[in-house]
Amino acid sequence: MYVQQISIFVENKPGRLAAVTRLLADEGVNIRALSLADTSDFGVLRLIVNDPELAYTVLKDQDFIVSRTDVLAIEMPDVPGGLAHVLEVLGAAKVNIEYLYAFVGQSGHQAMNIFRIEDMEAATVVLKENKIKVLPKEEVYAL
Repeated sequence: MYVQQISIFVENKPGRLAAVTRLLADEGVNIRALSLADTSDFGVLRLIVNDPELAYTVLKDQDFIVSRTDVLAIEMPDVPGGLAHVLEVLGAAKVNIEYLYAFVGQSGHQAMNIFRIEDMEAATVVLKENKIKVLPKEEVYAL
């Protein structure tokens, strides 16, 4: 059910981000969504890709520091307040969000976001009870 996110620690210097993306491209890995957070010395690149197992293996084999994390992909109406509604539902249920970022699919009518949530099971139940679509990993990887 959960989507697998790949996180890579990347040195904060010219060309390192390009090296990661080129390595994945050369192996046929397609990036679906990404988030980059940086500090003065390194960045954390979070990726949703079409083949997380291949991406993980390729990066690990090239000595990148890489990890895998389960996240939720949530679909919501692409209208003002669409995200606010999802956040209100989770907040009312006391579900803690660690971080989130957006991604674009092929649908022009829906917004999609990646959520890293402290209690993934509780969040999934609350979202479904409130008719908020949690996207299956196969659907996300195929976008």
